[in-house]
Amino acid sequence: MIKFFPDTKIFIEIGPLQIAWYAIFILIGSYLVYYISDKNLRKVGYKEEDIENLFFGTLITGFLGARIWYVLFSDFGAYLQNPLKMFAVWEGGLAIQGGLIAGVIFGYIYAKRKNLNFWQMSDLIVPNLLLAQAVGRWGNFMNQEAYGEAVSESFYRFFPNWFKNMMFINGEFHHATFFYESVGNVIGWVLIVLVLKRLSRVKRGDLTFAYMMWYGMVRFFVEGLRTDSLMFMGLRMAQVISIIFVVVGVLGYLGVFRRFMNVHNKPIILFDFDGTLMDTEKCIKETFVQVFKENQPETELSDAQLQSFIGPTLYDSFGRYFPEEQVEKLVERYREINYDLHEEHVFPIPHALEVLDKLLADGYRMGIVSSKMASSIKWPMDEFNMHHYFEVVLGYGDFEFYKPHPSGIDTALEMMGVGRDQLIYVGDQPTDIEAGARAGAFTIAYNYERFEKDDSLAYRPNRSINDLREILNILEEDHEWTRTMM
Repeated sequence: MIKFFPDTKIFIEIGPLQIAWYAIFILIGSYLVYYISDKNLRKVGYKEEDIENLFFGTLITGFLGARIWYVLFSDFGAYLQNPLKMFAVWEGGLAIQGGLIAGVIFGYIYAKRKNLNFWQMSDLIVPNLLLAQAVGRWGNFMNQEAYGEAVSESFYRFFPNWFKNMMFINGEFHHATFFYESVGNVIGWVLIVLVLKRLSRVKRGDLTFAYMMWYGMVRFFVEGLRTDSLMFMGLRMAQVISIIFVVVGVLGYLGVFRRFMNVHNKPIILFDFDGTLMDTEKCIKETFVQVFKENQPETELSDAQLQSFIGPTLYDSFGRYFPEEQVEKLVERYREINYDLHEEHVFPIPHALEVLDKLLADGYRMGIVSSKMASSIKWPMDEFNMHHYFEVVLGYGDFEFYKPHPSGIDTALEMMGVGRDQLIYVGDQPTDIEAGARAGAFTIAYNYERFEKDDSLAYRPNRSINDLREILNILEEDHEWTRTMM
């Protein structure tokens, strides 16, 4: 038999199974954090697998930490006498600060194992916990717990009756401390995410430290009103931890820990090849002209058609004009003609070698991610002695999906043993910029005026340049090297 709301604590009863309101509010709050954080993490290139692992890992470890903390500091002796009671979470008893500590430990370990930047990840997730905490506190309301000292009935004269009646506990009205904290957490989220983040120039870690300051302050004052605080040596544990939160938050926000946080490491710089480092446009267009003359002489390619061949793979370009069964042979013929034309038509982009020399001397790690066949990249790199600049050189066939998919960038980073938290991608085509943006990279568009004019582009570059030497000036900017510059 199914019963909805059999009492104030239970949401639904299905035979012997009961689902408490407490669990419902925790799940709602958790999903809210997941939804917002998922959007934040995707913007900076996090993979779906990592986002899900982070969410479920922190949810489980946070839940366990919250329960363990409560058991340790409520009445541990009583739990030792009846150990099975430790698992009776449906009776209430979760300490959010224990959950936070356990969740942070899991997140830190996961970030280290997966080569993710802990502080970047933390800034994108932690402030949203305020919303989960705000929602979760209403589970305390339904359980008629986490309340404060007794107050007069007139204290609730401006509250609706349903709220006032729920605060009538053991024959007296009590402070709705759950409500104070819930409101305080919502205000904190607005101030940190919608005001501080958008109206000030925050540095990596600042949003996490702001959370610690705000939540520590709110919890300290609210805890002082509660009658059910967890105690240790005569002190309210929540207040002790709150003070620690505030002190660490203030010091962190002032930059005391910044030198230990690995912020502002030199970014990894990945380049597209054709049109970015090597001027191959004339060679590409002349090769297509010759291939079409041999195989489709009736077609006279316009300038617009020739321009459309710059960027896409050969298979995509030929696939627009020839039957599928012919494409492989045409690609092979293209490579033969293109190789013969290299010596006459292929040269480094102006100042490319000068800039690469400077970047290498300054200690930047670099790579190439291109849609061009790796074998076609080899000749100009041999000819102009460019191999020593790059740790990885990836072209068509070296990764699963092609631009605008970020698969090539992901593969390069994995081969270099680095994460995405400090990454620049330089390209000359919209597909380059989209791939870089989807990887969460700080993107630089070279010599491509359409970025400024075409409103239909899905992704805008962080910077547009007409001279590769401008990269050296950009690198002097003071921010994180990600799409969001955080």
